[in-house]
Amino acid sequence: MAINILASPEIPDVLIIEPKVFSDSRGWFYESFNQEEFSKKTGIIKPFVQDNHSFSKQFILRGLHYQTEYTQGKLVRVIHGRVFDVAVDLRRSSKTFGKWTGQELSAENHRQLWIPEGFAHGFVVLSEEAHFLYKTTDYWHSASEQCLIWNDPSLNIDWHLPTGFHPSLNAKDAVGKTWKEIVTFA
Repeated sequence: MAINILASPEIPDVLIIEPKVFSDSRGWFYESFNQEEFSKKTGIIKPFVQDNHSFSKQFILRGLHYQTEYTQGKLVRVIHGRVFDVAVDLRRSSKTFGKWTGQELSAENHRQLWIPEGFAHGFVVLSEEAHFLYKTTDYWHSASEQCLIWNDPSLNIDWHLPTGFHPSLNAKDAVGKTWKEIVTFA
């Protein structure tokens, strides 16, 4: 897995992973994940225990989700389409507590994002549709799942949506808690 690791400028614990893509006239190839190389280059040694795949249409917004128990680190990528992916730091002891970072992920740029435990995570689909894949370091635990409202004014997240446009949300995401109401981490 030939990868280049970049720290997110806003939150250095969130990592941007750029794989080495080998292209020729037939197309391209890249190794999307190699545990040994990933651990060596990032220092992250937790194993991934679950893979998820979601399909969404344009302007669907999913998130901002997290679990208060069985916290999940996530390695996310897009294999078809384009999304704007967001992570919000919920760790009170962090210098970046309450800050957010975002990154465009697409099938074309092949970028992946590592989001550590202690973050709320979400994305909005910018292309006509998108296939979004993510690996997690723990299993989904519905009893401790939380949702931070996507448009909390104190966070002022720029979702890269057209001006005045409201994304499509499911019922759970539409009633997420505000920054002042959510449970955060020590």
